[in-house]
Amino acid sequence: MTDEPRRQLADFLRTRRTRLHPRDVGLEPGPRRRVAGLRREELALLAGVSADYYQRMEQGRDVRPSQQVLDALARALNFSAEETRHLHSLAAAARTPARPPRPYGPEEVPPTTLRLLHTTTAPAMVVGRFLDVLAWNPLAGSLLGAFTQLPQTERNLLGLLLHPEADHACPERAATVAELTGMLRAQVAADPSHPRGAELVGELAVRSHEFATLWARHDIEEVTRGRMRVNHPLVGELNLDWDAYPIPGASGPVLIVLTAEDGSPDTERLRLLAGLLDTQESGAQSASRRPL
Repeated sequence: MTDEPRRQLADFLRTRRTRLHPRDVGLEPGPRRRVAGLRREELALLAGVSADYYQRMEQGRDVRPSQQVLDALARALNFSAEETRHLHSLAAAARTPARPPRPYGPEEVPPTTLRLLHTTTAPAMVVGRFLDVLAWNPLAGSLLGAFTQLPQTERNLLGLLLHPEADHACPERAATVAELTGMLRAQVAADPSHPRGAELVGELAVRSHEFATLWARHDIEEVTRGRMRVNHPLVGELNLDWDAYPIPGASGPVLIVLTAEDGSPDTERLRLLAGLLDTQESGAQSASRRPL
């Protein structure tokens, strides 16, 4: 066993315990309460485990909780299905002996997915397991803006939204950053030895206090759809729904497609934006064909 998986398990349990108030689980707070959330002894009692055993789990010591103990802790902590899966994933990693790092190749987008990407009329992009943007069509590129001009190693959705100037383009930036941080944690927990995950978390934690604070909360998200609001310089505000579709035969990357409700002003603005992009492209092609 390595120290890191045990520490991640301990931190996850501790953050969740300190957020749960006694009244949330039917306990009387009582006088002179000095700790935030539940006491370790209270949680151990609710889960039916010894206080000493639970304390060793939160201290990151060498304990190997059974599936039944993990499920009991999840129930006592009022975990969601996502949080319960994450707890089991962390415990499994903590039980697994450390192994030499295996080689990882770059994430690739299948040619058939690239064809689909460029034939769809909606904004669409391919995003890797750690939120790196791997490919996009012109409409999605227009929403991403200057981001598309960055070197490949810097094209990360979470990194993009952690820039202060992103508040203007994305009015709900803070909420989106929190959601993406939870999604990133889910991916890192699923493959903790992947160098890209460790590199990205370290880079963002050093660069952004906001990210470091969110990462320390140990929130977990396995989101497959959502909603985003964008202020576009050409067409104004766009309110779009997005859905993530796993790519057949590719482990990790997903195809994200953004759509607007039929008949809404957002649909009209998307059509206007598509027309403007077509006009710009036609003008560029005409200029390139002019004789010198």
